[in-house]
Amino acid sequence: MTQTDSDRQADTDRPQFGFTTLKTDGKARRGRLVTAWGEVDTPVFMPVGTAASVKAMMPWSVKQTGAQIILSNTYHLMLRPGADRIERLGGVRKLMGWDGPLLTDSGGFQVMSLGALRQISENGVVFKSHLDGSKFELTPESSTKIQDQLDATITMAFAECSPYPCTKDEAEQSMQMSMRWAGRSRNAFRARTGYGQFGIQQGSVHADLRKYSSDALKEISFEGYAIGGLAVGEGQDVMFSTLDFCVDMLDESRPRYLMGVGKPSDLVGGVMRGVDMFDCVMPTRSGRTAQGFTRRGSVNIRNARHAEDTRPLDAECGCPACSQFSRAYLHHLFKADEIQGLMLLTWHNLQYYQDLMADMRAAIEAGQLSQFAQAFEAKQAEGDIPPI
Repeated sequence: MTQTDSDRQADTDRPQFGFTTLKTDGKARRGRLVTAWGEVDTPVFMPVGTAASVKAMMPWSVKQTGAQIILSNTYHLMLRPGADRIERLGGVRKLMGWDGPLLTDSGGFQVMSLGALRQISENGVVFKSHLDGSKFELTPESSTKIQDQLDATITMAFAECSPYPCTKDEAEQSMQMSMRWAGRSRNAFRARTGYGQFGIQQGSVHADLRKYSSDALKEISFEGYAIGGLAVGEGQDVMFSTLDFCVDMLDESRPRYLMGVGKPSDLVGGVMRGVDMFDCVMPTRSGRTAQGFTRRGSVNIRNARHAEDTRPLDAECGCPACSQFSRAYLHHLFKADEIQGLMLLTWHNLQYYQDLMADMRAAIEAGQLSQFAQAFEAKQAEGDIPPI
């Protein structure tokens, strides 16, 4: 492998990868994750930079929202521009100008979503690129190697994400194979000071399968654990009822990461059930489609009622969209198809998500998360106040 800037830094100069719980409030945890490239306060939301770019944002503007760690995707980056090229260029962080920790998805979810374009075997997955139809193969070993080439601070084990709904037998077979893949992923992982690898708990909505998966992952031993196979169409009530039992099955001394979640209410519910880490494309994707998240629920800025509204989108938000511009201006930008509208609303949404996580960290420290959650739900239920 080509030596990256992280390889050239002496191991003795890097902190050990580790997680500490600083305070608890019920099941919720206020913690701190230490990595080679900085500390992360938890619970944390990770903005998604799928192709080494958080869409419509510059890396320093992402940092200004309060984000401490971002996520990129193995599947997309292995197709374009390619793992070998990214490695020669010094890794994703150096390529995109991000100076904090980076987590990479293993590519498993994207490959599994290809349907007829993929073939699964015990060895891995053979699939056709959605870009040009060319054939690729991802295995636990190759996924782990590619993430190393990307210089991921946190590497994810390769796993199959079972769909919802599926039969219990289908969920069990998928989970069992994912656990075998987890062992192979761990064996392929190149340990470096300040870097870690997370195993992924599977088992759909079945407590006994989730328990088996958790025990298997503990036996392998990872630096952290993710909860996979949720947010795949089961609905929030089913997701929460599954989290009620499956989070507690994971090693309490390690960070717990709920993959691909979600809406603001999902984050609050997840934190109350003991989840430490989240990611989702929702705030950036919604920002590009005129949906803004506020303390009073979501707002479609294209609606005509915003056309002459001189108020900020969210009076309690300090982002540029709210502190410098009106709803009327944001409305105009989207109606005129001006790219600045996408940029401003994306910035706002990411700022809102980071503010929400900071508020929950403060509530846990004060032992008042339950009160915070009640106030959050009440304000969201009130909805946006129309102009006078």
